[in-house]
Amino acid sequence: MGISVVGIIGAGTMGNGIAQACAVAGLSVVVVDVADAAVAKGIATVSGSLDRLLKKEKITAEAKAAAMARIKGSTSYDDLKSAQLVIEAATENYDLKVKILKQLDALLAPEVIVASNTSSISITKLAAVTQRADKFIGMHFFNPVPMMALVEIIRGLQTSDATHDAVHAMATALGKTPITVKNSPGFVVNRILVPMINEAFFVLAEGLATPEDIDAGMKLGCNQPIGPLALADMIGLDVCLAVMEVYIAEFADSKYRPCPLLKEMVAAGRLGRKTGRGVYSY
Repeated sequence: MGISVVGIIGAGTMGNGIAQACAVAGLSVVVVDVADAAVAKGIATVSGSLDRLLKKEKITAEAKAAAMARIKGSTSYDDLKSAQLVIEAATENYDLKVKILKQLDALLAPEVIVASNTSSISITKLAAVTQRADKFIGMHFFNPVPMMALVEIIRGLQTSDATHDAVHAMATALGKTPITVKNSPGFVVNRILVPMINEAFFVLAEGLATPEDIDAGMKLGCNQPIGPLALADMIGLDVCLAVMEVYIAEFADSKYRPCPLLKEMVAAGRLGRKTGRGVYSY
């Protein structure tokens, strides 16, 4: 099945980034959020992002206008009826996602594929609350979506080959590089990345090096574009902690024990860039 119309639930950072990637690739997009202000903000963010590309001469004014014309904002799920694929990109909260998925399930035609952009919640578990489990899949984009090439395509236990192949082809059409992943906490990238960040906090807590030297060591020694502590500040220390807590709960393996320093910094409200202070001050 060729996908030409994509619905997106959530106009926040991930939702508007996915909308931009789809629109630039020539797909029609319907972005739905709970309030007009949220929808307007999301579409304005896409416009600003394309303006920066225009300034760098990476796109033309005509290309920007065409992409923006392909995006429709709405607060009504009814506007998703024309979509062949709907991507849920709401807040990382299981109960909220279940509520959204049940609404979509009741509204959409049986052949419509539903994907979740979740970075941690079980695709198999989410699929089970729908009546289209074979047409449910994980489609985990990375932030910032317009710039990051990777998309993790996560198969739940129930996901059909046809669903996987259609979504894989659509991700490729966006100019992304998809990798196929089995359902498991953290999937592949975060399963490796977040424990590495956690270990950097253990190294910091033990006083082995300063934050600057830890980050410089990983950048220069492992060719990483940003050090793990600076990356944690960018992601949000509360998000990193939440992921580690999912791992220790799901795997019951002590190697996923969150660093006490990470927990203490979160308790202090030092969450990173979004609060002005984490490992570093902003």
